Amino acid sequence: MDVSVIIVNYNTISLLVDAIDSVFEKTEGVEYEIIVVDNASSDNSKNILADKYGDKITYLALPENIGFGRANNEAAKIAKGRNLFFLNPDTILLNNAVKILSDYLDNNHRVGCCGGNLYDTDGKPTHSFDRYFTPLLKYFINQLFYGIFSKIFFRKNIHYNYLYKPLKVKVIIGADLMIKKKLFNKLHGFDPDFFMYHEEAELEYRIIKEGYKVFNVPHAKIIHLEGKSFSNNSDKINKIVISYKIFLKKTTNQVTLFIIYILIYFLIISRIIVFSILQKNEKIITWTRRYKTYIEKKDIIDSIYEYIRSCFIEIK
Repeated sequence: MDVSVIIVNYNTISLLVDAIDSVFEKTEGVEYEIIVVDNASSDNSKNILADKYGDKITYLALPENIGFGRANNEAAKIAKGRNLFFLNPDTILLNNAVKILSDYLDNNHRVGCCGGNLYDTDGKPTHSFDRYFTPLLKYFINQLFYGIFSKIFFRKNIHYNYLYKPLKVKVIIGADLMIKKKLFNKLHGFDPDFFMYHEEAELEYRIIKEGYKVFNVPHAKIIHLEGKSFSNNSDKINKIVISYKIFLKKTTNQVTLFIIYILIYFLIISRIIVFSILQKNEKIITWTRRYKTYIEKKDIIDSIYEYIRSCFIEIK
């Protein structure tokens, strides 16, 4: 089999049905299966999917909500496809994206994973990838100056591919990530320490360290209803922050981590000051919330301690 399309569901049945319908409608010329792994939803998804699709899909019910990455890992264990396509339930395929991405992986042996161009409901380009990993110091320095350096180096191709030719990137966002199954198994899949968010970036970090490349393939086109599958914005921010801190610790040495925490502090404070001057109340609330979640004394103290400790180790 060519591709296993894997979709994680958690109380998103209406979105999920649209996503599955689009896969059946748009996919041709490739042998594939659809696996829905359910994180103990209460949306009656098992019965609804059984009535609508019967044995056309595989339904894997989990006894509890174990998070995005771990749920995908469970589905990968039973997947038959040569390539694994991790697709969000809040997506709709606009063309034969499954075959386009699968063919690209098959024809480019040093490409470990890939994804397509994403669009919002109005058909406008939206966040499809990142050009660098966020732990890098240059990312935070760039953020302090409102992204001016990334605009100079990447122009408008920062998060979306306007060039309409395959583009090497650092991170394909998890909404439409296709990866070779052999490589996924070799890397032991998504890191189980992540519950949700940044697990795809950490996996792709390891893919690149393994010597493979990550590519955006713009001919594959997908609508991403970003945020529609998550109702509580405050809870979402907290989960993002928790996962981001895990990501930092797994991919960054102690010296760099210490500097990053300092830069995060100045980044958030500068945004609060600027938006206070401009009287942008919603922005003030957002960045104040980020301050409360990102800037914890324990993180600062721990990073300082580890930084000093690493200095003494180097001296010895």
